[in-house]
Order: sequence, then structure tokens, then C-alpha cells
Amino acid sequence: MDFAKGSDGYESFCGTSYASKVLGISIGTVQGLVERNELRAWRTNGGHRRISLKSIQEYQHRHNLHPNALMLGEQRLKIIVVEDDASTRLMLQANFDRWGLPLDVTMYASAIEAMLDMPNLHPQVLLTDLVMPHVNGFDFVKTLHEHGSFKSMAVVAMTGLRPEQVKAKGGLPDGVQLLHKPIDLEWLRGYLGALMSVRHINQRMQAEKAAAST
Repeated sequence: MDFAKGSDGYESFCGTSYASKVLGISIGTVQGLVERNELRAWRTNGGHRRISLKSIQEYQHRHNLHPNALMLGEQRLKIIVVEDDASTRLMLQANFDRWGLPLDVTMYASAIEAMLDMPNLHPQVLLTDLVMPHVNGFDFVKTLHEHGSFKSMAVVAMTGLRPEQVKAKGGLPDGVQLLHKPIDLEWLRGYLGALMSVRHINQRMQAEKAAAST
């Protein structure tokens, strides 16, 4: 593995390729995260980028990319999309199909429909619009956050609202990711890929633990 020591001699660093594998996203996306200071990095005298492993772990924590966000033993990542705009649902489904990731996606036009099915579907990821008729996304997400069964679910809120508008409407629970419209599909693909990577790592650890105990 491509590790190095930081200037203080204590913090471990890795290269961009390894960070890409750990997070399950493209190298270009990792570089974008570094440029936006979401990952801490520095360059060697030879111009090679080194990324803080601690900052990668912090990124995983901030974005709910931890094993509890995923259910063990599943072959496909279960996703629920709640979006009242039909064209947006079609666009998302087309990209999910094109990406070729092992995703099990269920689309809903309203939060009420989704809430009825969620106890049986046991989704691991929720993508929801915030501005919707009847039950809006703010109330939907807050209700799920208060329900113990869904606290470990990864949630992405999609919206055209500005951050100050979201805050004025009461904001969102901790851990909910805000994805502004028009949707950054590269980010979304990287996010889902990272969830898949965490799940695979967790499954491997569980398998190794089970093998060691036999």
C-alpha cells in the first residue's frame, strides 16, 4: 500500500489511487475533494500527492460511510428515491442503469408512498427531494431520523434551495447529505460507490472473523 508519513512524523498518508480504492470513487473525484479541502493533502518534492488517512476516515464519518449504514449479507445496495418530478426520476434511473453498479432502486413520487413500503424494503440509502406536495422532504427526513429503525440509513437530500433557505426551513438532521440541483451525477456515483466499498470491506472483515472463530 502506498503510505507515507506526514511532516509531523505521526499521521499516515496514502496516494490518490489508494484513496480512490478506499472510498470507492474515481481518482478525479478524489482530486476534486482535495481541491475543495474535504480531504487534507500535500505534495512531495517530486510532485506526488499524499492524502491524510485520518481525513479519509473523517470524510467517511461526515458522509455516513460507515458499516452501520449498510446491512450485511446483501448482494445489492437497496436504494429508495423519493422525487415528485417524473423527469428527474427517469434521469436518475437511466444513470443508475448506465453505471452498472449492483443497485436495487425503488422509485416513489411521494414520501407517503415510500413510508408505507420502507419497513418491508429495509433500504440502506434514501435519496429524497425536499420540496414536495403533501409531506415535504424536511418532515420526511426528520420523521425517519427519529425512528430507531432508520437511524443507520444513509440519506441524501436533493434540492434546488440555497443553503440559507434550507436553514430557514429548519435545516436537516446531522449526517444528512445535501445535494444541490442540478444534480452532480459524478458525486452521486462516487458516493454510492463508496458505500459499496465500505460494505465489501465490512463483509470481508465479518467473514475473516467468522473463519477465525471456527
